[in-house]
Amino acid sequence: MRAGLAANGFILAAVLLAGCTQVSKPQVSADASRSESATEHVGPGTFAQLNALQREANTLGSPLAVHEFYRRRYDASEGGLRNLIAQVLAANDSELGDYDTAVRRFPFGAPGLRGTPAALPDRETHRAIDAADGIAALAHERRIVVINEAHHVAQTRALTLQLLPKLRKLGYTHLAVEGLDERDHELGVRGYPIQASGTYLREPLYGEIVRHALKLGYVVVPYESAQAGADAETREEDQAQHIVERVFRAAPNARLLVHAGYAHAHERAGYLDAEPMALRLKRKTGFDPLTVDQTLLRPIDAAREYVSYRELVRRFAITTSSILVSDRDGTGWSLEPGYYDISVVLPPPAKFIVGRPDWLALAGARTPVAIDVELSAVHLPCLIEARHAGESDEAVPADRVLVDRDLGQVVLFLAPGSYRLSAVDAGGSVFQRRNLRID
Repeated sequence: MRAGLAANGFILAAVLLAGCTQVSKPQVSADASRSESATEHVGPGTFAQLNALQREANTLGSPLAVHEFYRRRYDASEGGLRNLIAQVLAANDSELGDYDTAVRRFPFGAPGLRGTPAALPDRETHRAIDAADGIAALAHERRIVVINEAHHVAQTRALTLQLLPKLRKLGYTHLAVEGLDERDHELGVRGYPIQASGTYLREPLYGEIVRHALKLGYVVVPYESAQAGADAETREEDQAQHIVERVFRAAPNARLLVHAGYAHAHERAGYLDAEPMALRLKRKTGFDPLTVDQTLLRPIDAAREYVSYRELVRRFAITTSSILVSDRDGTGWSLEPGYYDISVVLPPPAKFIVGRPDWLALAGARTPVAIDVELSAVHLPCLIEARHAGESDEAVPADRVLVDRDLGQVVLFLAPGSYRLSAVDAGGSVFQRRNLRID
């Protein structure tokens, strides 16, 4: 179907793009002179500068205004501050649905490993299986599963979304979310996250994790440290203690999925300036968590990916998020045994549908929907957003896309259901609305 809107608006075409031409998005330049591990050597003064910028950004009225603020500061900065701003800006790109730019703006992901990596498995001893199915099978006898993400790489959130129903069927009861703000006391009653629910949760896939968990009956709990300026020791201890108090003290028989960032999911110290949360949680509860890393073996580019990533993809013909398990006993393979139990190998670089990566279809759970855009220059840049019909205007969108030039067409990835579409300018004003039904 096609439906026209007024001048300077956009025309919606709820077209399934099974045969849509796939085009690559233009590359975005990024400062590639440092790795993520370089932040360990940034002085406290630089972090203070970043904190000051974040306080200023928090006073701005719209996601696009925040994006432009950080973009200008990034262009004007250098050294360690530029690297830190790049991470924040990349997370903001992801929040706005510009996933490819997020990875290219901060294209780091394979810091020097702290120990000797495990030998690569081969096809005579291991096989690749679907990551969600494999992790669920290995989690059958566990009380805790901890899975990590790279905060600016939304693709590392898709697996948690797929795990939610599988673990729920196994009796998992709680989801602990690092990005959730503990001041959102109405989340469980409301049933969906809003813009104030947490910075990372403003990204649509992260929001969908929380939304879907609530629908499945999980108790969703925040666990991040609320202490301003907490050092690494305080933060890791607060995270672990919050989980103990808010999950296992309240429900001693709980089974828990934890969605964490980076090395917080480790069972061994080394990457942080303190013992990581998962190690502390293991000690405090007596439960051995199943720990999963998906931040290292993922596509970036040949110069910055983990050195053996593409060899693993080739050797096991990986096309979807996978884990490698032993043919002998079914155990999962880890690139860094001792730090985490299982390494996830993400599939090779995505194909693009009108500039958006095809993994957003979430293995068929969502459909790419073409939207023909007719916008005057006065409205650029803008966001085109889709919210679930029964949710408020403050709800985290089901999907959104940044439009910064006249492309003629954009794509949103949506599951079956009813939505409100809106076009929002840099000042935060909605200048067009439209209802849409996906069957």
